[in-house]
Amino acid sequence: MTLKKLASRAITEIGAVLDSALPHQVEVMAAPILNAKRIALYGVGREGLMMKSLAMRLFHLGLDAHVVGDMTTPPLGTGDMLIVSAGPGEFSTVSGLIDVAKTAGAATMCVTATPDGTVPQSVTHVVHLEAQTMANDQEGATSVLPMGSLFEAVQFLFFEMVILHLRDQMGLSANAMRANHTNLE
Repeated sequence: MTLKKLASRAITEIGAVLDSALPHQVEVMAAPILNAKRIALYGVGREGLMMKSLAMRLFHLGLDAHVVGDMTTPPLGTGDMLIVSAGPGEFSTVSGLIDVAKTAGAATMCVTATPDGTVPQSVTHVVHLEAQTMANDQEGATSVLPMGSLFEAVQFLFFEMVILHLRDQMGLSANAMRANHTNLE
């Protein structure tokens, strides 16, 4: 298969997942974010990179957003929220963080492709993105993208749709978001 055909198939796959998630899953994710005082985000591997991307955009909206593991991440408590990514439905580190956040009184949210997984079943809010992950990429795999890339690519674009929705809900302009971008690059 040529690179152009591979790219076309990948775009089609991403579009199909987004079609199934929009607009309902955006609302599922956006409403709790708007109600949170402080937001901490976490994911492992490439999913973690997508969560960092989301944290940056939430910060651009002027929200109090932090990446778990950064030295400046404050403690969570009542009124706060931990958002995690667990595409396959289970990661031990993610489970541990959920327990800590819940004990502190924070709400919890999981972005997943496997809503019946251990982590999604333990959180306050579940965002379901129906995409192939690394956990189901071998026998019967359907995505042209390797390993969990379909889930991660969908996350990036889905999170941008969430940000656009939040921006509109908050009455912010693109320039207001840009004003929060760092000047230290």
